[in-house]
Parts: sequence; C-alpha cells; structure tokens
Amino acid sequence: MWLTSTFGFRYSVILTSVIQIMGFFDKFRSGLKKTANILKTDVRDLFKSEGRLIDDAFLDEMRAILFKTDMGYDGVEKIVEEVATKMRGRVVTLEEVVATWKTKLTELMSQDDSPIRFAKSGPTIIMVCGVNGAGKTTSIAKLAHLLKSQGKSIVLGAGDTFRAAAVEQLTIWSKRLGVNLVTGEQGAHPASVAYRAVEECIATGAEVCIVDTAGRLQTQKNLMAELTKIQQSIRKLIPEAPHEVLLVLDATTGQNGISQASNFTEAVDCTGIILAKLDGTAKGGVVVAIKQQVGLPVKYVGVGEQPEDWALFNPVEFVNALFAEIDGTSPD
Repeated sequence: MWLTSTFGFRYSVILTSVIQIMGFFDKFRSGLKKTANILKTDVRDLFKSEGRLIDDAFLDEMRAILFKTDMGYDGVEKIVEEVATKMRGRVVTLEEVVATWKTKLTELMSQDDSPIRFAKSGPTIIMVCGVNGAGKTTSIAKLAHLLKSQGKSIVLGAGDTFRAAAVEQLTIWSKRLGVNLVTGEQGAHPASVAYRAVEECIATGAEVCIVDTAGRLQTQKNLMAELTKIQQSIRKLIPEAPHEVLLVLDATTGQNGISQASNFTEAVDCTGIILAKLDGTAKGGVVVAIKQQVGLPVKYVGVGEQPEDWALFNPVEFVNALFAEIDGTSPD
C-alpha cells in the first residue's frame, strides 16, 4: 500500500511538472511567433538547395537574418563566429546550421534558475520600475497572480501616486486577484506609500510586498533619484530590502531597452528583468542583446494581457520556441 501511494504521489508530481513545462513552452512559442516566422522565412531562403557551402557570402547573409531579430551585435557575431569556426568550407544542411545556432544561443542565454530571491526570514519585498508604458502594472498583476497561486500572501503598494489611472488599474487588479492594496493621496511622495505598504505587510504577516513605482524616462535624473529614496524608505523597516528590484522592459522597443536597463541599474541596482509584450514584436531576439550587454537575468516574460499570460524565463525553452517554426521543436 505504501509503495503504491508513494509511486502515485511521485507520478503526480512528475506529471504536473511535465504539464507545466509544456505550458511554459506553449507560451514562449505563442509569444515568439512573429520573430519565429521571420526566421522561418529567411532561414529557409538560405537553403534553397539540399545543402549550402559555408563561405563569406553565406556568413554575411546569416548575419543579416540574425540582426533582424534584434539580437544585437555581440550576440550575432558570437553565433556567426561559432558557425565559421565549425563549418567554414563545408557544405551543410539547414538542420546542421540551426542546431549550431541553438546550442550557441542556449549558451549565451544561460543564467541561474532563481526567479525570485525570497527573504530568509520575514516578508520578501519586490520593487518594480520601468519607463512609461512599458507594462509595469500588468506585470505586477501577473507576478501577484503567480505568487498567490504558489500559496503566498501578497500586499501591493501603489507607488505611482502621480497618475490616478495607475492607481485605479492596480485597484481593479487587486480586487480581481484578492490581494491587499496600499494607496496614497494623489501626488503623495511615493516613498511614503512604499513605507506604508511594507509596514502593512509586516503587520498582517503577509509573505510578499510588491511596490509599484511611477513610470519614468531613464534620462529624468530627479525621478531616477526618487527611486533611490523609495529604496531608502523601505530599508528603514527592513534593512536588507528590497530583495528584488525588477525592471520591466517593453520587448517592442527592441534595442532601446538596453539603455533603459543600464540607466535604471545604475540608479537602483536592478536584480532582474521582466520582458513585457513579447507577443507584440518580431524582435524577440532582444533578450539575447540584453543578456549580453547588460548582464541582468531575465526573470519572466509577458505574452498577453491576462494574468496567466506569463512565463518563467528558461533559456532552453526560449531557444526551442524561437526555432520551433523551422525544426518543429517540442519541449525537451
């Protein structure tokens, strides 16, 4: 009886994990469809015959295709160099070249598998920042939905006190998700709202506090300094907080996201990136550029408007989804 019960439990856990992996892969595949379709068309044009000689002309054509996805100079050149080193002077098939691309891309995208760094004791404080229109509020709702589904109790802090619409949007989401929300008067200092949100989290014994901040351009030095004040306010209650500072980037902006990431990181020591609106762009390769030039881990990607349209970033699944239209890859 015990063996049967144990086997059944293990089977259930394994089955759940497989379903979850397939679900994440499907979300990546859906989100990367525009990018994958461009790759499919252009890559197949590279191989109009059975095989193709790897020479300078081929490498130049390949380089142009990869640049279209917004992978960035560093990422593209490393892939081109890999193909040149392994295959120059040979006649190869599409399958051989794509396999080499995928292996190198997976290597370039590798990162620690730690989506959220939770506090060792007490509540975990997550601060979310980004430019106007990047998708911060929706990303916060998706993160809260995910953490609540994992059994976490949540408090949200509406730190964007300058836009009434932002508070209204977060209020709607908090009611829909069934989580507590701390707000302030319009125009109140965001640091005070952040302080009260963390205070509420401690008082109620909640496990996670997610603090929104006003959208700002990375060139607005006074507003960037305000982010530092928010951090200082939080640290009055929990010295080691915030435990995560997540930067939301709009995937449709492509390479512009790199300068945003650099400037925000200088201001508040960002710990990771949420890439929003991946489903709305043919430049999904920007994830590669961000990783190569900024070095921050990509924690999550948004692939739609609903709370469940959200995927934990996984390099292998990302690369497989990117080339799924070419080689018909399914989740490993």
